[in-house]
Amino acid sequence: MATTTSRANEFESKIGGLTVRGKAHSLSAWFVLALRLMMGYAFLHAGLTKVLESGWAADGYLVHAAATNGNPLGGMFLWMGTTDWFVAFLNVAVPWGELLIGLGLIVGALVRLAAFFGAFMMLMFYFGNWSIEHGVINGDFAYMLVFLAVAAFGAGRIVGLDALIERYEVGGEALVERYPRLEYVLG
Repeated sequence: MATTTSRANEFESKIGGLTVRGKAHSLSAWFVLALRLMMGYAFLHAGLTKVLESGWAADGYLVHAAATNGNPLGGMFLWMGTTDWFVAFLNVAVPWGELLIGLGLIVGALVRLAAFFGAFMMLMFYFGNWSIEHGVINGDFAYMLVFLAVAAFGAGRIVGLDALIERYEVGGEALVERYPRLEYVLG
């Protein structure tokens, strides 16, 4: 096994006057790929199970679990679970969202978009499954951070279709060069 070190493995970010720098090991790409595939499988499986399961519905969870577990957004979850049009929306959005997020992560297409929605779903699950007996960090919160890391590291470029999509030429120019905003959804 060979590893290489290059300046490409160095990164830096500035937020509000604070600068952080890092240097990733060349094996980091394998771990980022593993995180992408793990979350992809988990969401694909969860979504496929719900899509194939007749009668899956969000309202019972929203009203009887999320709205009654003491979380700070309990009123919002109760509203969601008792508003017919919103329940109908969630009954489609949750299973198909999980399935499409999982599929996007597994094949490495539109990874940043998939990871954003995966992180959003995990944030909602974090509040819906509210439990702070062991602290405010739990599995849902950790998975939200995994999704954000997958997006930040451009995991779709690692053995993924995003690398091919970004290089696809339109009028002799790479797609992301022609449409730079695509970098927000690809990668």
